[in-house]
Amino acid sequence: MRESKTFDYFLLTVLALIWASAFFNIKIATYSYGPLTIAFLRIFFGAIPVIFLCYVKKIKIEAFSKDWFWFASIGVINLVIPFFLIAYGVQKVQSNLAAILMASTPLTAAMLAHFFTTNEKINVTKSFGVLIGFSGIVFLFSDNILINENNFFSAFLILFGSCFYVVGGLLTLKISNKQNENVTASILIWGSIVLLPISLFVEQPWNLSPRLDSTISLIYLGIFSTGIAWLLRFYILKHNGLVFQAQVAYLIPIFGVILGFLILNEAITPKVIVSLIAVIIGIYIVKKGTKFKIV
Repeated sequence: MRESKTFDYFLLTVLALIWASAFFNIKIATYSYGPLTIAFLRIFFGAIPVIFLCYVKKIKIEAFSKDWFWFASIGVINLVIPFFLIAYGVQKVQSNLAAILMASTPLTAAMLAHFFTTNEKINVTKSFGVLIGFSGIVFLFSDNILINENNFFSAFLILFGSCFYVVGGLLTLKISNKQNENVTASILIWGSIVLLPISLFVEQPWNLSPRLDSTISLIYLGIFSTGIAWLLRFYILKHNGLVFQAQVAYLIPIFGVILGFLILNEAITPKVIVSLIAVIIGIYIVKKGTKFKIV
């Protein structure tokens, strides 16, 4: 890997901003669209730039090859379920809370990797980081100003949705010999196929009269927060490696909280700040205890 330069850090910051911006855009999209429709259109629009890249680079998309079952499974677990749960939960909680809850993904990954991988076992350092990070999440749930009996379940669903990202990542190891662009395009295709009939049957989106801001946010979610963000991630991984790219985990919850305040005027309580700091420290400690392989 080359030595990281100012431009590389700029791209990393852009990636974090794009992913962090997804949360307030999901919130705006829920003003007009149901969670199933949001999940479907996000995946559908996200597939467009990735499939186009595969076409330009002449990368064969193997969505319907002999490995179709893995692509379909990963598409459902890594895209369909978490996208739906996050959109459903954000209807009743602030987007900045969703950003912090979703930041628990590296902590969950550290625990599940211990049981399902051979080279990512838990150790004292990781355990300490997980404990601190999840203590921040538990503390966040004690914020009665933002999380109460009316939206507690919604907040839990967002946290639960983050677990599916981790499980999907573990399943991806089954096809780790394939190109990232091919895998991403294939799981996006299967995610679209699975969600299309469900969203049409359950939510009947043709009966909607959506607001313009909701529609713009939904298109943005698909093209930028899903499609473009994945392509940018590929670029950073290729030129700077996994250790460098993993630093995005520190920035996403910070930007998510700031953007929620600036765009939607969402409240930032003292407990939100404490929880955010605890989660970031937890992620940092977990990563310090992880021996990354450079790609």
